[in-house]
Amino acid sequence: MAIVVEDFFKERKYPFIFTLLILFICVAFFLFSFSNTTSNPVAFYSVIQHQAPPHHASKPKEQELPLKVTNVTADEDQGLPPEEDAVTIDWKLCEDPQNVDFIPCLDNFVAIKALKSRRHMEHRERHCPETSLHCLLPLPKGYKAPVPWPKSRDKIWYDNVPHPKLVEYKKDQHWVVKSGEYLVFPGGGTQFKDGVDHYIEFIQKTLPAIKWGKHTRVVLDVGCGVASFGGYLLDKNVITMSFAPKDEHEAQIQFALERGIPATLSVIGTQKLTFPDNGFDLIHCARCRVHWDADGGKPLYELNRILRPGGFFAWSATPVYRDDERDQKVWNAMVDITKAMCWKVVAKAHDSSGIGLVIYQKPTSSSCYEKRKENNPPLCENGDGKNSSWYARLNNCLTPLPVDDKGKLQSWPKSWPQRLTSKPPSLPTDSVSKDKFFKDSKRWSELVSDVYVKALPINWSSVRNVMDMNAGYAGFAAALVDLPVWVMNVVPIDVPDTLSIIMDRGFIGMYHDWCESFSTYPRTYDLLHSSFLFKYLEPRCDILDVAVEIDRILRPNGYLVVHDSMEILNKLTPIFSSLHWSVTLHQDQFLVARKGLWRPTSSSD
Repeated sequence: MAIVVEDFFKERKYPFIFTLLILFICVAFFLFSFSNTTSNPVAFYSVIQHQAPPHHASKPKEQELPLKVTNVTADEDQGLPPEEDAVTIDWKLCEDPQNVDFIPCLDNFVAIKALKSRRHMEHRERHCPETSLHCLLPLPKGYKAPVPWPKSRDKIWYDNVPHPKLVEYKKDQHWVVKSGEYLVFPGGGTQFKDGVDHYIEFIQKTLPAIKWGKHTRVVLDVGCGVASFGGYLLDKNVITMSFAPKDEHEAQIQFALERGIPATLSVIGTQKLTFPDNGFDLIHCARCRVHWDADGGKPLYELNRILRPGGFFAWSATPVYRDDERDQKVWNAMVDITKAMCWKVVAKAHDSSGIGLVIYQKPTSSSCYEKRKENNPPLCENGDGKNSSWYARLNNCLTPLPVDDKGKLQSWPKSWPQRLTSKPPSLPTDSVSKDKFFKDSKRWSELVSDVYVKALPINWSSVRNVMDMNAGYAGFAAALVDLPVWVMNVVPIDVPDTLSIIMDRGFIGMYHDWCESFSTYPRTYDLLHSSFLFKYLEPRCDILDVAVEIDRILRPNGYLVVHDSMEILNKLTPIFSSLHWSVTLHQDQFLVARKGLWRPTSSSD
């Protein structure tokens, strides 16, 4: 603005009074924006002497951070930033009560209101604001340290997720019950009339080839409710990605994560799910309220994309076992679409409560596609063979079966737990790739054992929900497999795509762009891990915005562990210190920051 005003004076194109008026308006607007409180969750935080650069800048930015640190502990040989003139971050609190559970890319009501259609669940998809979250979310009143696992599977503190709507709405189906200070999860569900454990056994008896925890390890539960299905499958050595949209079933995914059960917010709408092709061993839907036959079957084509060849789709819904006109119409449509997709029904049964189940299997050979009378739906053309599901529209075609770099159809992974340490089917067959993979696994096994568990100031007994922000081959998750934790393996969109390999190994994960907010509720993870991630982020987004998102996701008393260069650690240390986190540096490579309960006042603290 100063340059513009200077040009007015030099070129004398406008009257002097008019120029002063423009200057006065701009200064007044600037002062007002910094004096206003931050009830708007994307309001600006103040950084004295500089203002945060805009989100998603096109070129690297010089990051100005506070340099004087007073509450940092470190090993004696650690070099901390020099004590120069400090740049103070004046953190603001997001004051509106609804901001307690704010999810920036799912609660962008301005963008949602402007949608031309909601017919295909567009309003449940991601709509990230142009401005990042620039204030800190408040804690729920009465927030407590979460109930530890495994007790948390069956009960959680009500004050941590004070949402009574689902209790009343599903009271006859035993999803969740309020009992004093707790929310209790009896293991019921719409289709689990005899309990979820009985239902899981019913599926196994219906199709013994499923072999929970051996042949079937990685599961997707669509429209999961409070994720009791995935929670009880953990006893079978099955890891389940449970997902549902943020809808009128208030806080169901928040309940799941508070319980310590893997879950994420997502929806089958107009865009692909953020999972790789051919990743899941089994997909499950129990009255999940997805219209599988919509748009000519696009939702089913999406399941076909992410289901492993030979994998199963277990569907328990009224069209399977009711004869009314509406249900039969849906069933007939499913018959036509699944036949065109070359899926076959491998089992169909009813349990003692009258609930019906049908299990489909995806083909393991392309011969059926070639023998179809009509090439409808056609096979997709995927020239480069890479996964590209981030903000991508649903396919109107079938994803081809995966082949290795020699053109041979990929095999099913070895049974669990052998698949954890064996060569993943999607790993390239050349010796260099294999050597790199096994060296990475060995390195992480040693690093976690010698440093993360023994040397870093982490109380692992308080850790349940873990996120690896840059997962690579999931070596970090593999090294933690004997601890009572689960890991959300995130593959950033701007690094090599390894998510198929991660799922081949028997883990769950998803794609994400860390220049945007993650699709999860606040306070849902106990530990966030970042290994050499920030070098990919600095050219595109503000490191301070990423720190605010980490603060949003992490629970109070949770840990951030950053494995990176000292240049990056020196930039991060003052940011998290300004949040009143305890910060420890170790061996010039690791930063451990532990979040506390501190929240700023409405203006500055």
